[in-house]
Amino acid sequence: MSRRAKIALVVVLAVVAAGLFYLRALARRIFVETPLRVEQEARAQLSQVALQSQAGGRETVVLYFPSYGEGVLVKEVRRIAWAAEDADRVRQILLALIEGSHQGHERAVSPSTSIRAVFLTRDGTAYVDFSSEVLADFAPGIESESLAVYSIVDSLAANIPAVKKVKILVQGQEVDALDGHADLTDYYVPDPSRVNKAH
Repeated sequence: MSRRAKIALVVVLAVVAAGLFYLRALARRIFVETPLRVEQEARAQLSQVALQSQAGGRETVVLYFPSYGEGVLVKEVRRIAWAAEDADRVRQILLALIEGSHQGHERAVSPSTSIRAVFLTRDGTAYVDFSSEVLADFAPGIESESLAVYSIVDSLAANIPAVKKVKILVQGQEVDALDGHADLTDYYVPDPSRVNKAH
């Protein structure tokens, strides 16, 4: 093998070795460091939520769940972690509704639903942004959809006096209706007349 061929071979081997080293470093960054960073961020968020809950203690709240057969909302009293800020309290009430009743009442919101964002304005408007799963698992009909909406609205207003009306968004967007019936383009104010007074 000539001197020139040997030099070329050495150069090629050096380039291949450098490429392999780079790919190994890149793979480590993608498959090891990124999940670790995500896990660390998730732990930090969970710690923050825990601190907020501890700061606010626990509170007895009133949740309203639909009784689709009777066409009314039924009351359920529960103790939950209670944050110091109203916007965080909105999220806690919504999480309790997503969790579902502890007394066998029907669901207002699919358990697979997640809360994307919550915003409470100075005029008392609570903007609640759900994932698309909120559109699932509704009993058909305008009355059933209305009960699901007022389960959210009345539960928020009953526990957080700052909430005067509620705007429901899905995936960050305004939608026409839950399942083609209950109009979500408007703001909803509490409607105590839907609550079953016998419960």
